[in-house]
Amino acid sequence: MLTGHIRDDFPCLRQERNGKPPVYFDNACMTLKPNPVVDAMMNYYRYFPGCSGHRSQHWFAEEVGQRVQQAREDIAKLINARSPREIIFTRNTSEGINLIARSFRFRQGDIVLTTDREHNSNLCPWRNLEAEGIIRHYPIFSNADNTFSIEQLKHALSERVRLVSLVHTSNLDGYTIPAEEIIRVCRSYNPQIRILLDGAQSVPHQVVDVQKLDVDFLAFSVHKMCGPTGMGVLYVKQEWLADPKTNQESLKYFLVGGGTVEDTTLNGFPDYLSAPEGFEAGLQDYAGIIGAGAAARYVMGIGREQIALHEHELNKYLTNQLARHEEIEIIGPQDPVLRGSVICFFARKTGLAEYIVDWYDRYNIMVRAGWFCVHSWFNMKKAIRDFPAIRASLYCYNTLAECKTFAEVTSLAIKDFNEKHPNRRLEKVYG
Repeated sequence: MLTGHIRDDFPCLRQERNGKPPVYFDNACMTLKPNPVVDAMMNYYRYFPGCSGHRSQHWFAEEVGQRVQQAREDIAKLINARSPREIIFTRNTSEGINLIARSFRFRQGDIVLTTDREHNSNLCPWRNLEAEGIIRHYPIFSNADNTFSIEQLKHALSERVRLVSLVHTSNLDGYTIPAEEIIRVCRSYNPQIRILLDGAQSVPHQVVDVQKLDVDFLAFSVHKMCGPTGMGVLYVKQEWLADPKTNQESLKYFLVGGGTVEDTTLNGFPDYLSAPEGFEAGLQDYAGIIGAGAAARYVMGIGREQIALHEHELNKYLTNQLARHEEIEIIGPQDPVLRGSVICFFARKTGLAEYIVDWYDRYNIMVRAGWFCVHSWFNMKKAIRDFPAIRASLYCYNTLAECKTFAEVTSLAIKDFNEKHPNRRLEKVYG
């Protein structure tokens, strides 16, 4: 288990409301921000709040340019990219996936495969492209316990499959797909199949090595790994970043304008910068980029192997406690190690989920209830109307004591609900 000194870096955890401290279990949505990240961003605003050296030539600009380059190198180290130039800064995972959707050179009739429980960010872009008649999109259906089905993948592969875009770790239940095996199966079938991973929930919690995976694209959000909001990263394998004027297999420029060009004329094709700057249009969030680099250093300093082990121990405890209640149905694999940092569950009586969440709020326990931007999965299970799910998600600063508080309050809420509503019967949530 990680030691408590990590919590000293997070002043928000030292607050109280109604005499009780916060219990922050909403990390799959957003993680808290440690002092080193906040300090790095404030140093930009206080001491060198100018443009980067790509735009201006002065003292502040040189300092910004150096800090931005350092952040790019830190992020490259975080995921073991071959070069910092494979790192494109975006606003979030959603923008990264949309950039690929609009920059990849699809041929009409190409097929994109996803899982059957993608975050809307990795579903909507492909549904839109299908509606425009550009591609066809098919889901790979999971096993009954929400684990990935290699057999369904093999069944879905065909000569028209061009891109396989998969959530690496699910924000629904914390399950991590066997990405290495999946990529090996796809490449064995057809070496020309390209792979995109949504790493929003994987990069902050476990070691992700893009070279070992041999993945083409990886998108993730910095706000889920102790970094600032409005900052994301898109890793693009170097071969896809060649000059699109001379290499028709490379990515097309998507967002263009200021900061992306070497030269323009009124009647010719713009002369764009090479990657990554050619894909980073407009004035960038320099404080956010610097904060992203600080977040990468912070997470690497703790060690993602240690973070994963810590989360597994806490999840084991929570799983054992919640499994005692017949009113609770855990989503996903029953083994907590397979669910990483997430424990997501249905409350099997109408109105009970809302009741439990109200009790959580009294004790400053912060979770997320609803459908977590995975509406399609809930609709497929016919569970979306009457049974919002509750998701508790953990990170490096959470403690066993917080988990005990969570378990105790859950038990109290269920007991109180049953006493007030003795005639509410248990429901089978999955349709």
